[in-house]
Amino acid sequence: MRFIFQACSMLFALGNLVASQSQSPGWKNDISTTIINFNNEKMQITWAARELFPGENVSFSYTFDESKYKVWKPCPTYLLDQDYNSGCLFKTEGPTLAISIRNNNGSEELFSKRLKSDFYIKPNRPKNVTFFWNENTVTVSCNKPERAVKCLRLELQYRSKFDKQWQSRTSKCCSVGEQGFDSRKCYSFRVRLKRLVPYCNVVNYSSDWEAETFWMNGTLLDSCNDDIKPQSNTVIVLSCLLAVILMMLILLILLCKWQRLQKSVMPSVPDPKHIFDDLFSDHNGNFQVSKTSIFTSIQKIFHPEVVKLSLTVGLLIHAPTLSMLSLCAEFSQGSLHNN
Repeated sequence: MRFIFQACSMLFALGNLVASQSQSPGWKNDISTTIINFNNEKMQITWAARELFPGENVSFSYTFDESKYKVWKPCPTYLLDQDYNSGCLFKTEGPTLAISIRNNNGSEELFSKRLKSDFYIKPNRPKNVTFFWNENTVTVSCNKPERAVKCLRLELQYRSKFDKQWQSRTSKCCSVGEQGFDSRKCYSFRVRLKRLVPYCNVVNYSSDWEAETFWMNGTLLDSCNDDIKPQSNTVIVLSCLLAVILMMLILLILLCKWQRLQKSVMPSVPDPKHIFDDLFSDHNGNFQVSKTSIFTSIQKIFHPEVVKLSLTVGLLIHAPTLSMLSLCAEFSQGSLHNN
């Protein structure tokens, strides 16, 4: 049954095609015209005026009347090409259309044609397009047109910013689905309606594309450049943090090097201010006591070997002054270092 239905549809389409291409044996039967029926509301018929009718401004008339005595209507709105009539725009009033192109005064018919207007329909854009996301699957739908829904297909095209070509998916009007989207990528989507050929149209007409939209992981974006900004900000923050850490490390290394250099160039000198505090506290500043008691006190301050070495050398403390004791201490330390 399905095969029989398709065969009948093909025969019907071919019959309409022959009827739409029938022409009268006029002066120019082989001229090319472009016929568009905008959503079965307005007709636009154009021709190459300068090539077909050079130097002549032709007139156009049409009729949807199928009676024996047709009533022809003049073109209400001409389309111009350098001041020459190159087309006509008029309202669609029926399925059968007859057109006639005549010379400027209408005395001679230059071209005529009879056709089925609903075989040249260009549909309007899809209305109220919605996107429904379920994980990595998207379903796109739109409002159903008022008529000829069976002749329409909804086409979905998409691509990520890494794709050069559009990926396409077509389904019956008015819903189409696709799966396998990466949640980390941003995708551009656009949809349009198409007329079936040759069952409904003799010309492959589609609607204009609906406005392009941008989606990422089920979220609508202004553009696919938006998903690059967070990554750029993260890279900038990490770069700045790494630079700060590197600068702190360099400063720490330089500080350690500077301290080493400072110690080698300018070694620290011990403060002798409190070296002989015990001597003053033990003898109350009286250095006229015996040598043994003084050197016992010195032994508490310096290393025992230093004191022993000082006695061996014959260190004499005759002056009861602090300067002589300092000289003794320096002499003892110097002897220890020399050994």
